[in-house]
Amino acid sequence: MNMRAIAVNPEKPEQFIEIQSEKPTPGEYDLLVEVKAVSVNPVDTKVHKGLQKNGLEQPRILGWDASAIVVAVGSKVTQFKTGDEVYYAGDITRPGSNSTYHLVDARIAGHKPQSLDWGAAAAIPLTALTAWEGLFERLRIEEATEAQTLLIIGGAGGVGSLAIPFTKLHSKVKVIATASRPDSAQWCLDRGADLVINYKNMAEELAQHGISQVDYIFCLNDTDGHWESIGKLIAPQGQICTIVENARPLDMEQLKLKSAALHWEFMFTRSMYATSDMARQGEILDKVAQLLDAGKLTTTLNETLQELSVESVTQAHAKVLEGHMRGKAVIVY
Repeated sequence: MNMRAIAVNPEKPEQFIEIQSEKPTPGEYDLLVEVKAVSVNPVDTKVHKGLQKNGLEQPRILGWDASAIVVAVGSKVTQFKTGDEVYYAGDITRPGSNSTYHLVDARIAGHKPQSLDWGAAAAIPLTALTAWEGLFERLRIEEATEAQTLLIIGGAGGVGSLAIPFTKLHSKVKVIATASRPDSAQWCLDRGADLVINYKNMAEELAQHGISQVDYIFCLNDTDGHWESIGKLIAPQGQICTIVENARPLDMEQLKLKSAALHWEFMFTRSMYATSDMARQGEILDKVAQLLDAGKLTTTLNETLQELSVESVTQAHAKVLEGHMRGKAVIVY
């Protein structure tokens, strides 16, 4: 049986086209899945932008987040079987999930939350892994005390929407999130933020609450634009983690004087380099599924588009590019 996919058009890279190909065959660690829903992330639009700039010779299938049913397993797969429901964020070096069938390494897939439908589940993986790794493997926020503070820059986006409740569930730290609009601020408060401030003048707003510096900063948008404020606000010996690449060199003088640490979080590192601990991502997704099924966490799904098509993928990309999305946009097949 053939599979359908929506791919970047090599002749007009700003556009998508529908393509058909044979169903792929799983490698030894792979799952072949029938995709039920996908969500669109900023990484989709960034990769698309790069392809528009640099060109491509063959159609490129984007999409990484997915929820799906397993239809075949590789010879070394032990944790999944045919018929299992899974969710995952995929591997940026392989063809994406904007297709009816897809190959994913079983080690980076998790068992789909039973309490969520396909769309709500597809909204979770990439942002959950980014938030979890950034908070617990880079910042080690679980070691923070109740006297310490965490500033999440970009609290209402896909990652921030999970970083706030993850922190409240597994740390004593005070959570301060940034948001610029009333609905976004309420979104952050609903997810457990102790305080919400406007990102446009963070130092002044924090000062109004008697806060001159913070112990941890998790930067989820515009590293370049926020860098000067980050350097001023981070406490001596503080910890900073960012997920957004910088376009120009970052001045490290403030960090050097304060002996502050800077961590990078890139969710695809483990799969890209086939690290010895890449199965950790499957474990994290299973833990997140348990939190969702226990009602301790809610999906970040905010908008649903119907059917995999050139139109739905184009529309989802446009919503992400607007830059003011609360939560996630999902395409349900």
